[in-house]
Amino acid sequence: MKFNMRVPLLGFENLKEMELKKIDEIFMKLQSCDDDHISFTLINPFVLREYDFEIPDKVRDILDIDEKSNLLILNIVLTQTPIEDSAVNFVGPLVFNVDNQRAAQVILPDNSKYGVAEKISSFLNR
Repeated sequence: MKFNMRVPLLGFENLKEMELKKIDEIFMKLQSCDDDHISFTLINPFVLREYDFEIPDKVRDILDIDEKSNLLILNIVLTQTPIEDSAVNFVGPLVFNVDNQRAAQVILPDNSKYGVAEKISSFLNR
């Protein structure tokens, strides 16, 4: 499914249209529609931990989110081998409004309880 990036990825402000592709039940791939060389591996954060944050009102407005919106929350993964050494960015979640194919990256405040590069291995065997 293609999404219009209404609030761009930090450092990738030129990416406007991205395609979200399922890899498996946990991982997805976000591919630039304009540049085949730019893609991101994403993870469903809820398979790793309890995860919650407030979507800022400005982002809610930009994505046209209401209480009935079908949202998908994913986080960028810096993949490593083995996969347990991969790190997840919990500070910059991506919010996808599946209903209107709009997406945004939210940057959580410095005082959030989440890290920018938390190893997947720290959530295994809990």
